[in-house]
Amino acid sequence: MKRARLLLLAVLPLVAVAVCFLAPGLTDASGAARARQDAQRPAGAGLAAPDKKELAQKLVASAENSTLDWRSAYAYIEDIGDGQGYTGGLIGFCTGTHDLLVLVEGYTKDHPGNGLARYLPALRKVDGTDSHEGLGPGFVAAWRKEASVTAFRRAQDAERDRVYFDPAVRRAKLDGLGTLGQFIYYDAMVMHGPGTGAGGFYDLRARAMAQADTPAEGGSEKTYLDLFLDVRRAAMKAESAHRDTTRIDTAQRLFLYDGNLDLRTPLEWKVYGETYKVP
Repeated sequence: MKRARLLLLAVLPLVAVAVCFLAPGLTDASGAARARQDAQRPAGAGLAAPDKKELAQKLVASAENSTLDWRSAYAYIEDIGDGQGYTGGLIGFCTGTHDLLVLVEGYTKDHPGNGLARYLPALRKVDGTDSHEGLGPGFVAAWRKEASVTAFRRAQDAERDRVYFDPAVRRAKLDGLGTLGQFIYYDAMVMHGPGTGAGGFYDLRARAMAQADTPAEGGSEKTYLDLFLDVRRAAMKAESAHRDTTRIDTAQRLFLYDGNLDLRTPLEWKVYGETYKVP
């Protein structure tokens, strides 16, 4: 549908006039001015600003843990039945996707006597699977206890930034995206992983770029992000554990259609039918 719309706009410029009136949420009546404003955004601005980074964690926590208190997620751990073993911590590190193992290995290197160190052999054995072998209730209890340790919380923060937050923001800026686009990339990287394989973040990005130019390529920021969300939504619908797409439908897409490319507050959104507000 969107590819057809882009072709029509390219071949029949007059249709653009109609689209401006029929779909105000997807077009910008002052596109050239918006492009100039986007180009003039300060290099240091965006999701990495302290207030925006705090907001980003709240938005992710509303979808991942049904709360705005994202710091309460340090102690979170359970098997959600998605085939990735245990999901735990601030950003949903998984025993089946290697990132939880890397977290505990790095933490143990700096703090050898921690309460999770004895589970490293089991974590290495189940890495890449959904197995609980050698883990079970003992591991769950140890994780929750360790989450009260400041050093472990800091380790989770650092690994979140290294693997997910910093790469997402950097890539989004290179693609010419503002604060909302940077968050959309970050949330996608959290859920789908930072990999290049099928269904990973970079695969989703490549599929979106095949249908629309990024702002860095001269395209419309709104149109590109709309397509990226379409691609991501389809990927979520294909996974049994992620078929609820409200984090897109009544949150990120809502911000996009409101033209809130800078992710300005106040914000109000819904996830899983529950309303959240940030003043």
